Amino acid sequence: MRTDAIEKFCLTLPGATLSIQWGADRVFKVGGKMFAAMGPKDARPQSLSFKTAPDSFAILTEMAHIVPAPYLARAQWVQLTKLDALPAKALKAYLARAHAIVAAGLPKKTRVALGLED
Repeated sequence: MRTDAIEKFCLTLPGATLSIQWGADRVFKVGGKMFAAMGPKDARPQSLSFKTAPDSFAILTEMAHIVPAPYLARAQWVQLTKLDALPAKALKAYLARAHAIVAAGLPKKTRVALGLED
């Protein structure tokens, strides 16, 4: 997937927002908490980091072009060093899961306010 397609997909997730941080990095959040991050659009090579479940972390970090995310590996984050390391359908599923994992950790009041639950 291209950076614009990833950005567009992440922003379709309920309550997702985009924040520019650390210079020009694009950070996707839900309820103020990060679930994915990409480097600047003009960075080459482009990379993408996102939150995973522990079992997914173990599986993904065994694959080519996917490594434990710097600074966030202990929190089960992975980094794709090439955006095509996963097929688009799989990447979308992992990003949706990252969003869901982070959203599940938000206070109930915040989840309700964001329309994530009743």
